[in-house]
Amino acid sequence: MLSKNKRIIIAVLISVSTIQGCALLVVGAGVGAASAAHDRRTLGVQLDDKTAASRISVALSEVEALKSANIIVQVFNGTALLVGQAPNNELIQLAQQTAGSVKNIKKLHNQIRLGRPISTGDAANDAWLASKVKTQLLADKRVDGLNIEIEVENGEVFLMGLVNQQEASIAVDIARNIQGVKQVIKAFEYQ
Repeated sequence: MLSKNKRIIIAVLISVSTIQGCALLVVGAGVGAASAAHDRRTLGVQLDDKTAASRISVALSEVEALKSANIIVQVFNGTALLVGQAPNNELIQLAQQTAGSVKNIKKLHNQIRLGRPISTGDAANDAWLASKVKTQLLADKRVDGLNIEIEVENGEVFLMGLVNQQEASIAVDIARNIQGVKQVIKAFEYQ
């Protein structure tokens, strides 16, 4: 049986962690709302993009042959980006055809690479690189990092967003100079 002091300490720790969890949830929701409100796309376009990305993901998952591929979908302002790996060129083309058949896609960037899916360690490194790129974009006053979407796959950084030429150049330069980034690919739409 736990002593009274130990029970009090445990209760305090649980309370603090619950409060912190609520605070993180509130802060996270606030950041998400601020990001959505700050986005250069209308709320309708943002919703259309989320819907299109979901539709592409579902369409890809329904193709039996593509189950051996690792494909990530990102949609921004009607432009779809496919990244990942597939074991042969036929599957890469099949993924492109499948994604291209989804409504409301104006442009499609197929950046699926020939090869086996990346390891869990490489995926974790990609998440780390994405956070470093996003942090640097948000810290730089010359570019609005909230308007740039980042996808990292196997050390390659893919940048999407509605930007001007100067912002695009700055964002590419920032991403290119982060240790571990192998290549930067632009999928921007220019305003």
